[in-house]
Amino acid sequence: MHPGIIFFLVILGSVLFHIFTPWYWTDVASNWGGMDDTITLTFWIGGGVFIAVCLFMVYCVFKFSYKEERRAEYKPEDKRLEKILTWATTIGVVALLAPGLVIWNNYVNVPKNAIEVDVMAWQWGWQYRLPGKDGKLGTTQIVNINDDNPFGINSDDPYGKDDVMIQSDVLNLQNDKPVKILLRSVDVLHNWYVPQFRAKMDAVPGIVTYYWFEPNKVGEYEVLCVEYCGVGHYAMRGGVIVQDEKDYKNWLGQQETYSDLIAKQENKEINKKQLAKKTD
Repeated sequence: MHPGIIFFLVILGSVLFHIFTPWYWTDVASNWGGMDDTITLTFWIGGGVFIAVCLFMVYCVFKFSYKEERRAEYKPEDKRLEKILTWATTIGVVALLAPGLVIWNNYVNVPKNAIEVDVMAWQWGWQYRLPGKDGKLGTTQIVNINDDNPFGINSDDPYGKDDVMIQSDVLNLQNDKPVKILLRSVDVLHNWYVPQFRAKMDAVPGIVTYYWFEPNKVGEYEVLCVEYCGVGHYAMRGGVIVQDEKDYKNWLGQQETYSDLIAKQENKEINKKQLAKKTD
């Protein structure tokens, strides 16, 4: 079989595979459907260039196949062709980048009504902190992190007293409510990613990174770490449960606050002292 025909069949097979094989999307469960649009745009522009270049190569294989009497034309430059290719490439790159820049601008401009969620990553798990009734998260310092203060909350910050602490890898969120994800890590690079939300970002030790999304479909979703973080990376998974307002508030009311934790610790100390007195 002629090499040009084989090459053409490879091109045709690639196109048919991407058209008829549902290989790339899960359902979107947040406001970031625009992420899919930018990837689709990249697919069509990149795919269009791929097809055009490959078809040109097929044409050349047939048009300029070896003939004993044929002599190659020496043409060191073609300014007209160079201009066409330069402008075509420029337009293609702009078409690829511009929509992504628009999406990114929206991605980091958080709505004022978004609830902040502190996502703490560690090898190899997740835990979460939500604002209490005051609607604000208390400040933290990494030097404060210990068994008695797992999030490193500053005890002298009044906003931290009612912070809700979720010492679990499962987070509940309210449907149709914007969420600002504040990412931090206590050890190495991690990345909090829910495929259906189309949103992710690295958790970098020493700084707080952020982005936002708005869940819009009630259900349970898997959290993945998509930044290699060590031998336990494969098992660093969690979950997100998106609930309606009533169910979310019921769940939130059952969670432990920082004040509850402090009171529990104080009661333990009192019980220890009383037990020590009885023993004496």
